[in-house]
Amino acid sequence: MDLSNILPFWEKLTAEQRQRLTGGAVSRTVKAGTLLHQGGADCLGLLAVSSGQLRAYILSDQGREVTLYRLFDRDICLFSASCLLRNIQFDVTIAAEKDTQLWVIPPDLYQSLMEESATVANYTNDIMASRFSEVMWLMEQIMWKSFDARLAAFLLEERLVEGSDRLPITHERIANHLGTAREVVTRMLRYFQQEGVVRLTRGAVELTDLEGLRRLENG
Repeated sequence: MDLSNILPFWEKLTAEQRQRLTGGAVSRTVKAGTLLHQGGADCLGLLAVSSGQLRAYILSDQGREVTLYRLFDRDICLFSASCLLRNIQFDVTIAAEKDTQLWVIPPDLYQSLMEESATVANYTNDIMASRFSEVMWLMEQIMWKSFDARLAAFLLEERLVEGSDRLPITHERIANHLGTAREVVTRMLRYFQQEGVVRLTRGAVELTDLEGLRRLENG
């Protein structure tokens, strides 16, 4: 793993700043299912993904989850460094969806880089704006889109993530992503199967009619 291949502002840093980053950042390899960050009281540091897949989600008082966004190769997560975001109260949980290699940059180190470098500060603002845009888009989907359209959109997105029409995912995991009950997902998937757009097997959903799913996604 090499930080220079992950951080887009690396070339704009001074030699001394690069040395501080290399000396302060910690490389980690985590297994799928590992909980990395939980809520605003946890200030782990900035996460830079080298390879793998992370999931950022919120958790209700009743234990229901909804995915905010996911992180893939060369993505950066700021919400794990909650102490950098003093004016933002946003309790996000971050977990590994797949075996993942990543760097953890301590919050005080990253804070000093933001104060010293306009490039790092601007990049951080861009990341924040992008993440909040994703969250706002998600809220619009929940508020205005029917569940069958949201489920179809999720399955099509998951197909791109997995690179396959066969998705190794349970109804429970889909429910966690979409912020609903497993029974609701099971009922809608059975309807999709009756319509011929998916085939359900144990622990997997096979997409059999992509155009049909796109029609459902578009209402």
